[in-house]
Amino acid sequence: MSDESWHNASLGLRLLALDPHGLGGAVIRMRASPGRDALLAEFEGPLTIRKLPVTISDDQLFGGIDLSATLASAQMTTSAGFFERPCIALIPMAERCPAALAAKLASLLDQSLTKGILALDEGIEADERTPDALADRLAFHIAPEGRKPEPSGTPPPSEADQATLDTEDALTQLTLLAARFGIASLRAPTLALRAARAHARLHGRTTLTEGDVAVAARLVYPSRATHVPEIEDTADPPPPPPPDTDEGQGNSADDDTLSLPDTDMLIEAVKAMLPPDLLNGLVPGGTTRVSGGTGAGQKRTSNRRGRPMPSRPGRLDGTARIDLIATLRAAAPWQPIRHQQQPERSGLLIRPADIRLKRYAEQSDRLLIFCVDASGSAAVSRLGEAKGAIELLLADAYASRDHVALVSFRGTEAEVLLPPTRSLVQTKRRLSALPGGGGTPLASGLQTALLLAEQSRSKGLTPTVILITDGRANIALDGAADRIQAARDATNMAAAMRARGIAALVIDMSNRPQPTLQALGQTLNAPYVAMPRADAHRLTGAVTAALDG
Repeated sequence: MSDESWHNASLGLRLLALDPHGLGGAVIRMRASPGRDALLAEFEGPLTIRKLPVTISDDQLFGGIDLSATLASAQMTTSAGFFERPCIALIPMAERCPAALAAKLASLLDQSLTKGILALDEGIEADERTPDALADRLAFHIAPEGRKPEPSGTPPPSEADQATLDTEDALTQLTLLAARFGIASLRAPTLALRAARAHARLHGRTTLTEGDVAVAARLVYPSRATHVPEIEDTADPPPPPPPDTDEGQGNSADDDTLSLPDTDMLIEAVKAMLPPDLLNGLVPGGTTRVSGGTGAGQKRTSNRRGRPMPSRPGRLDGTARIDLIATLRAAAPWQPIRHQQQPERSGLLIRPADIRLKRYAEQSDRLLIFCVDASGSAAVSRLGEAKGAIELLLADAYASRDHVALVSFRGTEAEVLLPPTRSLVQTKRRLSALPGGGGTPLASGLQTALLLAEQSRSKGLTPTVILITDGRANIALDGAADRIQAARDATNMAAAMRARGIAALVIDMSNRPQPTLQALGQTLNAPYVAMPRADAHRLTGAVTAALDG
């Protein structure tokens, strides 16, 4: 399998060299290594390869004002875009490509303004990958396994005895095969047909064969498949059709049987190259993780760090940083007019309207704050469920970049039992012995969770409060045993949490759904989940489903 994956990788690059414009390019999912360098060295296309960084600006990508030439000549001078010189674009660290840049490159590919793209994907986790909008337009997904084998002199198998196909039949086969593997994008059959033509051209033929179609499907479809089709058992022949069928029905049956000849051979060719984790954590092609999912904190604007964003006009107030290049670029076209208006002044004439300020966007990690009711006789079971859910969520913390905290409320007040952490060992140690019993100071629990959420925000985290309670609040914020005042205080704290824009989730652990908790969820503008009998797995599933939804 290792040698075959390297053979397919080398074959894909050879086909891409023959038709880089039609095939779009390839995603090469490999870490930087001598094997990857050797694989790229085999790509011998007619065009030069130029690196396209994921931080490229719009002026560099599409062309814009040449600042130095404009200032030197006092005349508007434009610069060429990246693709105005025909080349193969090489994108290092394509898994970090911003969605905006992926959309721009996809638009250029759709307009046939590029000559081919090689996306070097160095992602480790399943969700660290080239954006789907870009990968869907690149024919091949290359991910060889193991070490690169030594080249062998074994000649390729003979294709003299393979049947020839016209373009329409080949496209029909490839389209129906894509449907069998759950590939919804219509680009896949088109790219596979181009790959089949390139394979025929590689072997000096002008007509397509069944072997060309099989090779194209094996190279294009595996990375796009969303499920594995089952091959029908043909051991027992189907019953003969009734003799009184009319001619129109007979033609329809013939169309069904002749639409995809050699089905088993094509399906097995694609199945042999499917990724090993296809069925374990499959994400359909053309989709992305939802922004509310695990490890997806809010995008926020910063003036100090993060991924650079396009600068915007503004005033210098001592907190923002000036974008010098963008400011000069904005001022350059106006220099001749300004010097005519003020001939006594020399040098650059900068106006306040020219000032451009830098902006950065950073993706903050998410903090899940479990606010657990530890009061009454059911405290042991509730805390046990919370412990199990926290440990299950923390098991994926390193991959998802989530943090977890635990707030427990009982007696007359709440306390932070576990500050924000991603350490599974520390969590188990803190959760080993938790007290339970006493009153239900729900308002104090919400207040403590609110304060912890505000503190986490100041440290760059995106907090989400998960309230686990039976809703029977009986202790007010001042510690008095007053059910009416306790309910009012809980409502006021929920309103304060909503006003601060803190996301929340309410889980009702009582034997029957409580209207007071449903109302509290509405006040929080949070999902309400009734789980009278929940274990750690169900609780974790409910939390994940509610947050992802």
